Formats: sequence, structure tokens, C-alpha cells
Amino acid sequence: MYPNIVIRAALESDVDALADLIARLKRLNGEFDPLLKPAENLLAASKEYVKSKISSPSSVVLVAEVDGRAVGVIVGDVEDRLFYEPRMAGIIREFYVLPEFRRKGLGKRMMSEAMDALRRKGAQMIMADFPALNEIAIEFYKKMNFRPIESIYAKEV
Repeated sequence: MYPNIVIRAALESDVDALADLIARLKRLNGEFDPLLKPAENLLAASKEYVKSKISSPSSVVLVAEVDGRAVGVIVGDVEDRLFYEPRMAGIIREFYVLPEFRRKGLGKRMMSEAMDALRRKGAQMIMADFPALNEIAIEFYKKMNFRPIESIYAKEV
């Protein structure tokens, strides 16, 4: 683990760095399935997305920094699961750590801090949204004691 790592709430000044990390994540997702092919305006869309999440009262955006450099991002939202109990769920929407900083405990630490932040916003459970074929994510979440509860199937029309 890096002794000089900082995990903190994202600021407006982080938008460009976090948009780059989100764009990397989306390009990685595109490797799992052609239906996850990134849009041509990926970086611009990522900037708008990050800005909207930072300003949303129901969202959590955390950045991991090493020596002032953004090396990881996690984005989550609290949503009402109207038809289910527990009602309020924190949903991890985006989670990316640069490859050279993986497998050193950073992801686990980021997830722990994100879950705490989502809990403070009212989440009674935590869910994660990621590509179905991402075996690395599946193993990570299993190690964190998550289990599958829903599936989404898709096809082009």
C-alpha cells in the first residue's frame, strides 16, 4: 500500500482528472462486450457526468490520490427501491483504479469509504453495477461479500 495515498470527496477542480479515469473505465468496459462500445464523445460525456454527480446531493464521488495525482475514482448514488426492502440502496455506478495501483488494497479501501459515505446518505444496502463479463469485478465483489441479486440482458434491435 502507498503511505501517501489520500481518498477524499471529489471537487469541481477534479473534473478533468476524474473524467479521464471514467473514460478509461468505459473503454475497458467496451472490451467486455460490443454493446458497451464507448461513444465518440466519451471524454466530453464523462466530464458532464462527473460534474452532475459531484453536484448531486444523492451521489458520492470519491477520488484516490497519490502525491496529488488522481489514480482512482468511485461514484455511487442512493436510490429508493420502491418495491423492495430495504428500500434505500447505495449503488456503485463507476469504480476504476489505474492498473499500476491495483492489487495493493486501494480498491478495498475506496469501497469501504464509499460504502460509509453512501450509508451516511441513507443507504441501507450497497449494490454494484458493472459489466457481466468482468471477472475481475465479480471476484472483487465476492471477496467483499456481495452476491448477485439481479441480471440485465440486452440485444441490439
